[in-house]
Amino acid sequence: MAQKPSIPKGTRDFNPEEVAKRNYIFETIRSQFELYGFQPIETPSFENSETLMGKYGEEGDRLIFKILNSGDFLNKADESAYVNKDSNKITPSISEKALRYDLTVPFARYVVQHQNDIEFPFKRYQIQPVWRADRPQKGRFREFYQCDADVVGSKSLWQEVEFVQLYDAVFSALKLEGVTIKINNRKILAGIAEVIGAEDKLIDFTVALDKLDKIGEEKVKEEMLSKGIPQSGIDKLQPLFGLSGSFASQIEELKSILSSSEQGKTGIKELEFINNAIMELGLKTATLQLDVTLARGLNYYTGAIFEIVAPKGVEMGSIGGGGRYDDLTGIFGLKDMSGVGISFGLDRIYLVLEALCLFPETISNTVKALFLNFGEKEALVCLMAIKELRSKGIKAELYPDASTSKKQFIKQMNHANKRNIPNVILVGESELQSKAFTLKHMNSGEQQQLSLEQLIEKLQ
Repeated sequence: MAQKPSIPKGTRDFNPEEVAKRNYIFETIRSQFELYGFQPIETPSFENSETLMGKYGEEGDRLIFKILNSGDFLNKADESAYVNKDSNKITPSISEKALRYDLTVPFARYVVQHQNDIEFPFKRYQIQPVWRADRPQKGRFREFYQCDADVVGSKSLWQEVEFVQLYDAVFSALKLEGVTIKINNRKILAGIAEVIGAEDKLIDFTVALDKLDKIGEEKVKEEMLSKGIPQSGIDKLQPLFGLSGSFASQIEELKSILSSSEQGKTGIKELEFINNAIMELGLKTATLQLDVTLARGLNYYTGAIFEIVAPKGVEMGSIGGGGRYDDLTGIFGLKDMSGVGISFGLDRIYLVLEALCLFPETISNTVKALFLNFGEKEALVCLMAIKELRSKGIKAELYPDASTSKKQFIKQMNHANKRNIPNVILVGESELQSKAFTLKHMNSGEQQQLSLEQLIEKLQ
């Protein structure tokens, strides 16, 4: 017996109901993006390796899927690296392309490549899949969609304010209440590193700190020690591990801790500006919360950092994130081009909506009516009616195989049941003579004989 085919770990097939639910999320996010003035772009699924490598830190680089060169790729391989089985050295000679890790770096490449055609500030959104060679687990996949919105070409903090509002608008539209928008500032992290004497180890410091929720305080301290951050400096971090309270009270404590760091004080001012604006504007369902341990270990953030946490009672990692990057395009030769962006994690949002039963019941009703098939003449009349229904935007279809027995009739009815089609239309000999259609409601069993005009009105 042949073995069943399978798919790679960390990837998934989606049935029609799941696709309908995913499209509901896509359309909700897309409509809010466009309401806020963002324009759509798309970039290739794979980029030149040099575009991606070195942009996400050491940990991120390890999670990038490399694509082997076509043809006899070993023919051009670094011979000494091949003999010594040195994968790091041999990779550049056998792989020149890689699947995109996120949408932000490809966007930076896009901006630089098309800078003469873009009107700045440029507001773009992008909804496409990305790939990461991560360990698959609940809510974490190797292939998944990101839904990104970015503004490039403006240093104004009003952009950060609008992104907080945009997050709130999307989750409100999805009826997802109790979402927390966590915010921090990379300048504050740099200021903390300065105060504890770890300026030269900022990346190691932030990568370790970003794991606080996952591995706990003691493990974070151990990792910092292993990276060469002195114990005396780690001791100075202690007030931060227990920092809590309102946004304003945490800000006041930070002012005391970072009084000797100009960079840290700048970060505090930026956070105050964003919070004060949001306090005036208000949010519908989300809450803005300061979290000074939030680091998001990506090298390119330079200002505000965002992370979105699902409502209490749902065990899930972040369902969105983003931040300010002051010179991301500089890595591609375009200097002093500030940007800020956010991302929605579609797959995790899906799991949260599913867990909280927040998908509308109507999502899966893809077809409004199924016309049963009783023969060639009847089928032709059905298709003429279906043509009219579809012209009015009513989803309808004909069962393809004709019924010549009670068993086959039951098979057609079962087909409608299994697909949750709410109505079936019967056109038999009597309906042909009277030029009518019998509408049967699957839930109630009620039947009505209607003209085509009445049928259209009923189904609308």
